Amino acid sequence: MSIPLPSKPKIRLATVSLAGCFGCHMSFLDMDERILALAEIIELDFSPFTDIQTLGICDIGLVEGGVCNAENVHTLRAMRAACKVLVALGACAVNGGLPAMRNHLDIGDILSQVYDGRAESAHETVPDDPELPLLLDKVHPIHEVVLIDYVIPGCPPSGDAIHRVLCDLIAGRTPRLNHDQLHYD
Repeated sequence: MSIPLPSKPKIRLATVSLAGCFGCHMSFLDMDERILALAEIIELDFSPFTDIQTLGICDIGLVEGGVCNAENVHTLRAMRAACKVLVALGACAVNGGLPAMRNHLDIGDILSQVYDGRAESAHETVPDDPELPLLLDKVHPIHEVVLIDYVIPGCPPSGDAIHRVLCDLIAGRTPRLNHDQLHYD
């Protein structure tokens, strides 16, 4: 009688979307049938793709979006603490992207114009509810808040680029994107 050998544990992957458009997660899905092959060797942890609401210790973390509020800072720091390798996914994570276009504006002025300037309600004021995350004065790329290990540029990066980086990391190699996979849109 043979004793079954323990199978190799799956690579644990966590993903998160901060301030952005969720396009990078959609590009993740653009790997098409290659996702099925990855599903054989990875286990999704905390991710918008799952119902898992708690973050466990992970091998790889993918972070899309910039950091625009206190909740983003908390989530990003938790990802850094839980993930052995942290990857900035897309332009918003790498350089603040589209959300950072507000950086040259005063956040107090923006909130006042949006809430105090509304004609339909004379009693409307800027929300001050503890349930709402505190906005930061500016949107930050994630490397300004935590140490990142690798970046996948693009807006959004292609499914091919995401697949290549994941495969390299899973195989223990330093990720290398081909010239045609690099996009700095």
